[in-house]
Amino acid sequence: MNKRNEMIAGASQVFEAGGFRGVGIDRVIAACGASTRTLYKHFGSRDGLVLAVLEARHGTFMRQLSDSEAPDADPVGSLFDTLNGWIEEHGARGCMLLRARSEYGQGNAEIVCLVDRQKREFREEIATRVTNALGHDDPALSTQIWVLFEGATAAASITGVPVIEYAKVAALSLVAAAKTGPS
Repeated sequence: MNKRNEMIAGASQVFEAGGFRGVGIDRVIAACGASTRTLYKHFGSRDGLVLAVLEARHGTFMRQLSDSEAPDADPVGSLFDTLNGWIEEHGARGCMLLRARSEYGQGNAEIVCLVDRQKREFREEIATRVTNALGHDDPALSTQIWVLFEGATAAASITGVPVIEYAKVAALSLVAAAKTGPS
């Protein structure tokens, strides 16, 4: 692993545990085994490192989602299966992207725009999966499933991983109801 990637990995762990703005730069670079000079060389600023961490996190999650798309897998159910695996690997602390957006909401428009773009991409992924499940677009259902997913991500940090299965069952029930249409 190169130094830049080592720094992203180390900073990601520190930010995950302590938040973004509440952690001093000395603690971040200590976890990365780097100097302040190296941080500025690779990222330009502390916020540049935050942007890189968020890009890496989103990219990794989106790759895991695409890896979960086996031909026989349920396109909506596998969203929640991926979340379950993600939380088992990374812990249940809520969504790092939304936490960053909250912490930087008034302080850094670039971070807010990045998270907004990433969340748009994720919502588009959900919409694609809903279309695959139904055979047609359903923006309202896509939004409902997105809300269930984001809610399960947050709730798992309070109630534990089993809440993800409840959200999955609810999402699949919504899909089944959309397939049968109004009664």
